[in-house]
Order: sequence, then structure tokens, then C-alpha cells
Amino acid sequence: MGFFDNVLGRSKAAQPDLDQLFGLPAAAITLQAALDFVPTGVGSVAFRAPEGRAFAEVQEEIQALLDAGGGPKVESVRDDFGYTWLVVRRDPSDVAGLVTDLHAINATLKDTGFGPTLLCSLVSFRGAGGQMLGMVYLFKQGTFYPFAPVPGSGEKRDNILEIQIRDTLGADLAVEGNLARWFAVWGAPGLE
Repeated sequence: MGFFDNVLGRSKAAQPDLDQLFGLPAAAITLQAALDFVPTGVGSVAFRAPEGRAFAEVQEEIQALLDAGGGPKVESVRDDFGYTWLVVRRDPSDVAGLVTDLHAINATLKDTGFGPTLLCSLVSFRGAGGQMLGMVYLFKQGTFYPFAPVPGSGEKRDNILEIQIRDTLGADLAVEGNLARWFAVWGAPGLE
């Protein structure tokens, strides 16, 4: 950071650290032991996809990368807000494999010039009584936060549960400290 940045009070934006994703398998164990949330085997990466052949080529490259490792098929879903979600489904017990796939998708998008359009990655969990939980990784911040929509309530979230999860996972993950960045991801794949 330069002299004028210090004088003007500007700070550098946090750099994404995709390796933070590899903390999720340990967090999954903690979630299951402490709060009875189990992985669903669904993970996704959200970004603003441009129209045209460039994105189609990148999606083909991602699928070829996952196919080379015997990985799962990647499904592309567009939400009501115009974001594209690349969805991966694995055996629920293979959180490490799911995280590796999400890391590969993020890295490929970043390396092919789509980094500025990346929004987040999400791994879903299910609790007792059908409560869904998304552990959301903010690409531009390099941090996680929990998103817990209240079942059957439309667009309401369980803020108390989210805070409880934050407190439970603080030792396992870099949790986003600014609650204003805990945005809702209504309709995200895996949270249905």
C-alpha cells in the first residue's frame, strides 16, 4: 500500500484464498458433532456469466477437468437474480471430494478471466427436522458465513442459528466478521 492510500484511508481489498475451502471437511465434522447437521453432497459456485461462446468454452473446460479425475458432472443453473450456479453433486460422505471439485471450478474460472465475476461458493447441509444450511464462501473476501433459510417460511432466515454456527465454527473456518456481508442466497442450489 502506498503513502497516498494511507493518507486517504484506503485499504487494499482482501485477496481470495481458495485454499480456505479445504477447511470445510473439518467444519462438516464439527457441524455434525455439535449441531447434528450433515452434508447433503451438493456444492455450487455462483458468478455472473457473460453470454456467448467464451463461457460455454470455460464450462466445457471445467467439465473436462473434472472428468479427467473421474469427477461428477457439472450442472449449470441460472437464478432469478441473473447469477449462474455451477452445481456439483457427490456422495454426502465425500465432503473433501466436493471441496476439491469446487476449488477446481473456482480456480478455472479465475484463471480464464472470470475471477471478477465470481460471487461465492456454497456447500449445503441438512439438520434435524429438515433445516437447510448453506456454508457460503465469499470469493472476494476469502471468508465464510452460514446461511440458514427457515423451512416453509418464504424468505426468512434463522439468524440465531446462523450466529450459533458462526460461534461453533470459528476455530475451523475464517468466518466473515462483517454481518452486512452475510447476504441471502435465496433459491441457491442445494438449499431447496
